[in-house]
Amino acid sequence: MSKEAVDSAALDASRTDAHQAPADAGDAGYSKDLKARHVNMIAIGGAIGTGLFLGAGGRLNSAGPALAVAYLVCGIFAFFVVRALGEMVLYRPSSGSFVSYAREFLGEKGAFFAGWMYFLNWSTTCIADITAIALYTHYWSFFTDIPQWVLALIALAVVLSVNLISVKYFGEMEFWFAIIKVAALTAFMIIGIFLLASQHKVGGEAPGLNMITDHGGFLPNGIMPVVIVMQGVVFAYASLELVGVAAGETKDPQKVVPRAVNSIMWRVGLFYVGSVVLLALLLPGSMYSADQSPFVTVLSKIGVPAAGDVMNFVVLTAAMSSLNSGLYSTGRILRSMAMSGSAPKFTARMNRSQVPYGGILLTASIGVLGVGLNSIVPEQAFEIVLNVASLGIIGTWIMIMVCHLAFVRSAKRGEITRPKFRLPGSGITEYVTIAFLLAVLCLMWKDAEIGRKTLFLIPIVGVALVVGWFGARRRVGREAQALTVPEQRKE
Repeated sequence: MSKEAVDSAALDASRTDAHQAPADAGDAGYSKDLKARHVNMIAIGGAIGTGLFLGAGGRLNSAGPALAVAYLVCGIFAFFVVRALGEMVLYRPSSGSFVSYAREFLGEKGAFFAGWMYFLNWSTTCIADITAIALYTHYWSFFTDIPQWVLALIALAVVLSVNLISVKYFGEMEFWFAIIKVAALTAFMIIGIFLLASQHKVGGEAPGLNMITDHGGFLPNGIMPVVIVMQGVVFAYASLELVGVAAGETKDPQKVVPRAVNSIMWRVGLFYVGSVVLLALLLPGSMYSADQSPFVTVLSKIGVPAAGDVMNFVVLTAAMSSLNSGLYSTGRILRSMAMSGSAPKFTARMNRSQVPYGGILLTASIGVLGVGLNSIVPEQAFEIVLNVASLGIIGTWIMIMVCHLAFVRSAKRGEITRPKFRLPGSGITEYVTIAFLLAVLCLMWKDAEIGRKTLFLIPIVGVALVVGWFGARRRVGREAQALTVPEQRKE
């Protein structure tokens, strides 16, 4: 009997018990080749990205040392989202992740909304990533004469090829990307602590609390800049939910997922909050800028040779990691949707290596549009797509919490059994997290330059989702009927 037949039989068998998790047709056929170290590093990679390596510079300049609190607050809510997702993963591991759970607990409309909001996030993030890669590559004089769009196309082609070979290659690539990011941050923090302990001058002044007290205090520009940067800080944590998708392709998710999810909190505290506090103690916020990594700023002030080259390589790695993750996750999510009729049929196709190449190619095709955007407006390409991506991640996180509420209600009715690994304060935590995410959306209005433009996109996205649902609902109905008819025949 073939592996797919065995998987299909297992899926059918699972439907016979009302208290057992129902099957997702999109989960059949995967290789389960991701190891514990892959999933753990995917969790780390999701928690560390360009939002810290590059974005923290401009945010420190505008928000000051209070940025550390912004990262902590957003990190706590990001942890709640991933913990809620982790609980549902242990109930039923699925490569369709929250889309599969939305289908079970909210119906096909919920799954449609969750899936396409996630696709919106990652397809536009894909454009942002290849744009960032091209910009970072231009840092080195050898590449300056190569057009930005050519470098963007090369980056997309390389990462796409790795994703299409096998999930093992994706896992290895993400593993080493994460190693590089963690090593770079650890090295910087050791250097920063040494500078503080030895009182070595950085930029002409000895580091310490005086960098905060003598330069405007904790809120040098008031509270509003801290509020405005929340949108960017939330986006910095995007991709933490990858743990849920990766769980569908690991052999022992019951052990791997809790460890990976629980480790996120201390990683956020150590790497994000800890490094931002160090940066604030080493130099005043006004010394940092949006167009340079804050780590490069510090290292260049103390004369570290090739600091710019090293950190530019690390930031380039972070962008490649994000692109790699985006292609991986959307391929799995789109396959789950396609099996129920919510996505085009070709996105359900898998190659011989058990990789859902149809969905990956669809996301990559949006990336190709990004290559075109880089050729037309190279200076504005990054900011344009970043706005759209932020809506996608906030919408996705809200859907995960709404789905978890429905999941808990189902458990209270005795329809399912909740695992022991649970979201703390469930029943309240979901509402508080949703309120926070909606507040971040509302507060974007205060940012007339970027945030307000982002909010204007909401009606457009909403109309597109409604039109898309009415276009797909007949196909969804046919797929649902096709799944239920064989069961009726069995009975």
